[in-house]
Amino acid sequence: MLIAQISDLHLRPPGELAYGVAETNRYVESAIHALLRLRPAPDVVLVTGDLTDCGLAAEYALLREWLGRLPMPAYCVPGNHDRREPMRLALAADGYLPATSELNFAIETRPVRLVGLDSLVPGESHGALSEATLDFLAATLRAAPDVPTLVFLHHPPFDCGIGHMDRIRLLAGADRFGAIVAA
Repeated sequence: MLIAQISDLHLRPPGELAYGVAETNRYVESAIHALLRLRPAPDVVLVTGDLTDCGLAAEYALLREWLGRLPMPAYCVPGNHDRREPMRLALAADGYLPATSELNFAIETRPVRLVGLDSLVPGESHGALSEATLDFLAATLRAAPDVPTLVFLHHPPFDCGIGHMDRIRLLAGADRFGAIVAA
């Protein structure tokens, strides 16, 4: 199974720059074209957060448009720049996000089970895994312990040595996350 991963798209409404200087939409379009040129093609694309820069409906509409160009499924988890409800609405047709609560999901139909976790703390840069998210992960892994599984989320669950990333890592739930995965 070939998995492509992209992250931190920071999409903006058409014609707007991220932080007033970065042409993130152009970079995302280049990334989509690069994914389309890969041979062999990936079986799935994981988009690991900060899909948008401000969580605006117009940004998610653009995301929906560009992900729709991919012939393979794309599964997204939110990052600190995203907003759950606009994201849920924009990606609802794909059918993998829950209708309520945090945006945790498991894709069981592939040779590798894919488990996406929601580490978003609204209004904050750092991440956290709620008790509900951690319970979801534990139950999912317990249900089929021998299935190869890839768990993905936006925020690093440990210090990675990159200063600005270490400041916004998971500040809640990291220890239990590690214990669940280790088990």
